[in-house]
Amino acid sequence: MPEASPQGAKMAVMFAVGAAILAATDAVIVRALNGAVHPFVIGFFRAFFGAVILLPWIALRPSVLRSSHPLRQHAVRAGFKLLAMVAFFAAFSWGPLADVTAIAFTSPIFLLLGAALALGERPGPAMIGAVVLGFGGAMLIIGPSGTGFSLAILLALTGAVLQSAIQLILKSMSRGDPTSTLVVWNLLLTVPIALLFALPFWAMPGAKELSLLALQGVVGTACMGMMTHAFSLAPATIVAPVDFLRLPLVALGGFALFGETIALTTLCGGGLIGFAALIAARSGKATSG
Repeated sequence: MPEASPQGAKMAVMFAVGAAILAATDAVIVRALNGAVHPFVIGFFRAFFGAVILLPWIALRPSVLRSSHPLRQHAVRAGFKLLAMVAFFAAFSWGPLADVTAIAFTSPIFLLLGAALALGERPGPAMIGAVVLGFGGAMLIIGPSGTGFSLAILLALTGAVLQSAIQLILKSMSRGDPTSTLVVWNLLLTVPIALLFALPFWAMPGAKELSLLALQGVVGTACMGMMTHAFSLAPATIVAPVDFLRLPLVALGGFALFGETIALTTLCGGGLIGFAALIAARSGKATSG
């Protein structure tokens, strides 16, 4: 991407701030469900309500469905996206919101490792430094003085690894399709895939839970759109740092609504991970998926 104009960079930051606020809201909604809805069922309704929101736009612009990639490739990406979402939903349900969010930021680190292993990209000193810093930050959060290696932390790490795999898939697919096409097909295909995964755990949510799930669908779709647009206006080196606003916002939400406190190890570890991810964004030019 060419250099962003000052106005473009300003708009990109504004959209990224909006996306960070919505992403933090998404995490708080999952915790507010309080385990009443299975993570796979949450994944289905998140995709379903998101697709419903997009259907009128698709009807007005049917050309957005034209893709140069086979349907199975979109389906593989949608499947990975669903599993990543469900891993994070479960982590947010069972673990401290701030810790899970901080661990989620390790995704660009795994992206650098994946690019080196799968695409043969040779890591430079900056990339190696980012991996070491990110690993150190994660260990600070889950080490002996931190929260420990709980199931929630393991799920957050799983979600981060899956998210990096999605980015690698997206890296090749974005050469043939515009972002809007990739977003639309991802949402449309996630609905039937998520339904298949959700059926064994199916229990119809109550009115309160259903309203939260509908709100989450709106929030999630708006967040995806805002972050995608932010990356279209400016390079990752400008947009990526803003995403770390999620950590204090999630911590604030966890404290205000659920009485969660944020440990010093989480703040320090999150800072290290954030710095490492910034290096990764500058080195790898990671894009939003």
